[in-house]
Amino acid sequence: MAINIKRPNGTEDVLPKDVYKWHTVEKITRDTAESFGFSELRFPTFENTDLFLRSVGETTDVVQKEMYTVKAKETEFTLRPEGTAGAIRAMLQNGLLNEALPQKIFYIISCFRHERPQAGRLREFHQFGLEMAGSPAPTADAEVICLAKNILDRLGLKNIELHINSIGCPTCRAKYHEALKAFFEPHKDELCDTCKERLVKNPMRLLDCKSPEDREIAKDAPVILDYLCEECSEHFAKLKKYLDNAGIAYTVDPKIVRGLDYYTKTVFEFITTEIGAQGTVCGGGRYDGLIEQLGGQHTPALGFGMGIERLLLVMDKQNCDYLSPKKCDIYFASMGDAALEKAMELTRGLREYGYCAEYDLMGRGIKAQMKYANKIGAVYTVVLGDNELADGKAKLKEMESGKETEILLNDKFTSNFENEYFNKVLDVMDAEGSPMFAFTGEDK
Repeated sequence: MAINIKRPNGTEDVLPKDVYKWHTVEKITRDTAESFGFSELRFPTFENTDLFLRSVGETTDVVQKEMYTVKAKETEFTLRPEGTAGAIRAMLQNGLLNEALPQKIFYIISCFRHERPQAGRLREFHQFGLEMAGSPAPTADAEVICLAKNILDRLGLKNIELHINSIGCPTCRAKYHEALKAFFEPHKDELCDTCKERLVKNPMRLLDCKSPEDREIAKDAPVILDYLCEECSEHFAKLKKYLDNAGIAYTVDPKIVRGLDYYTKTVFEFITTEIGAQGTVCGGGRYDGLIEQLGGQHTPALGFGMGIERLLLVMDKQNCDYLSPKKCDIYFASMGDAALEKAMELTRGLREYGYCAEYDLMGRGIKAQMKYANKIGAVYTVVLGDNELADGKAKLKEMESGKETEILLNDKFTSNFENEYFNKVLDVMDAEGSPMFAFTGEDK
């Protein structure tokens, strides 16, 4: 029978056989952020639409073409297209910025943009992101970039290039805007309709246009670094010095402007050429005016976002290592009702101590049960039948080696179960000096 209901275009299912890869990225990003003093923040999947209009910018592709907006009676909501706006809103609303600064938070979220789906670009995608609010110093920029580099290194990624730029502050950017308008005005009729509007409202957005024709025109456009004020120029120079001191290689790329309007001064991207056109695996920068723009006191801030799907694409391409997927520690194969009840009792006890233990739920024969145990990757198996119950003994079989060890099915079995999979030692003693595994000592 054909399946008529399928997942929406631009979304993906993460199957059980692959979820351990996601667990790897989530664990490493979370652990690394916490080692830098960041704490996790969770916030809603949707926000009032005005939040993104005010923060992301009305002239951006995100706002003009890509947001998913829903009207519920008189209220309008938008599924978050990125993480920074919602995170800052949550920090403001909950008073985090009134506490000790800098405030440092991270998040792992899903985001939504109506884009043309392709490798590394989905309509529902997932991000690891973080924000640091309170510090205007270039040391904070270096700290955030170091954190991102640390994550990429711990994931095992190679050949990832760091590109940095400064897009200045509102003061020096105003002069740059005038220079851009003067440059693009003679080419106005050649620009796409969107860029014609950008030329009036926000000419820096022309540098971010994806149209090949517009990109060709923009390649000779003025460079923002030539228009930086003294403060922005000094900030950028110090950032480069700190990255040099940390041994982090970078390329100054004047074409990086990022796709959102709230950025100021430092912007950066970590880029790979190994997954096609969507090669930015991490992007971020400073946004010193955003908090004030959203109703807070002037508070400098910065952050970045990493696309989890893109990280996984690169990790697969480079054959990076992942955390081992969780396996069944022990499977009890049973013959007969009494043995099945014993298997249920033993699994209950083991699960209380954190082990993954399973038994037959399908009424299979013993051969089929052992075949199933092999398929699920059970580390150990125990076969239970009338003889084992009568003798109070069973054979613990290590599936990989085939080694069998006779064990006693006594009270200590479930409460003190320890096996080679975790400890590599079979004769661990409990607090009273008794074997935690009740072995008879007979290895087969």
